[in-house]
Amino acid sequence: MKFIDEATIEVRAGDGGNGCVSFRREKYIPHGGPDGGDGGDGGSVYLEADSCINTLIDFRHARKFIAEQGVKGKGRNCTGKSGDDLVVKVPVGTMVHEDETGELIGDLVRNGQRLLVARGGFHGLGNARYKSSTNRTPRQSKPGTPGEKRQLHLEMKLLADVGLLGIPNAGKSTLISAVSSARPKIADYPFTTLHPNLGVVRASSHRSFVMADIPGLIEGAAEGAGLGIQFLKHLSRTQLLLHLIDMGPDCDPIADAETIIAELEQYDVELAERDRWLVLNKTDLIPLDERKQRCQEVVKALDWKGPVFEISALAHTGTDALVHAVMDFIENRKPLEDSAGDG
Repeated sequence: MKFIDEATIEVRAGDGGNGCVSFRREKYIPHGGPDGGDGGDGGSVYLEADSCINTLIDFRHARKFIAEQGVKGKGRNCTGKSGDDLVVKVPVGTMVHEDETGELIGDLVRNGQRLLVARGGFHGLGNARYKSSTNRTPRQSKPGTPGEKRQLHLEMKLLADVGLLGIPNAGKSTLISAVSSARPKIADYPFTTLHPNLGVVRASSHRSFVMADIPGLIEGAAEGAGLGIQFLKHLSRTQLLLHLIDMGPDCDPIADAETIIAELEQYDVELAERDRWLVLNKTDLIPLDERKQRCQEVVKALDWKGPVFEISALAHTGTDALVHAVMDFIENRKPLEDSAGDG
């Protein structure tokens, strides 16, 4: 299934039903009076987050969503039926913007969360509403108000605790497949990952986190080169970034790392300043007597101050230590976020 993370749709709420002008006409009741009923309210349009949906591909062709209109009122004080609300399912993590202004309307981050995006029209009033001691035969009624109509831009951002960064073929897909049940495409050529992948990583019983893998970045990505820059937004919700470096003998790990750092800073300074760990991958390709020195040279050249892990995702070497360290980081960070929210 093709991965689509942006879509533009039109939503239109139902119009309110018009009020009715009617008079009671019954034998032996010569002055029956007005009995025109009110119309029904128009249906509203809601967006609802659904964890069973993981892409916006359904909105490539179905772009208009119209709720039911309210029914006109009738005589004998019969109120018209209100229009049914329309609920449109979207993936969890969908941000909803006003298409014309770019204003953020809402962010659906929990399964089952609903957002009102177009309110239904208010019902019209029948002539029975206008009866008074001075106006016993009112012939006026009020029409229902039109429902709201809006053009919306939907933008999906994956909900993950940890995001993987690196150039193509750095081993991101291999790592996520080694530590989770995710099975992304893996091959020995660039850009085998064409869309983001999510994997649930279990450190132990009842201890797990979600990891996101996005297509690799290349130099000039911020200007549109390659694939990864369009998916960097999916890392905006993550708590931690793992910067994977290919330590293979035919690679230049220092230049590769500097390329990623530069592209990240150019794309989003806030994202570049997020907690980021250096993960030196494919260390099994380095002779054992040279491994430690080569890794130290890379860390020193980058002047890296944060945590550093030496792993081989393919050989599953060092991955357990990495997973447990990430799990501890996430668990220690959550109490801080909860206390900040209480304040």
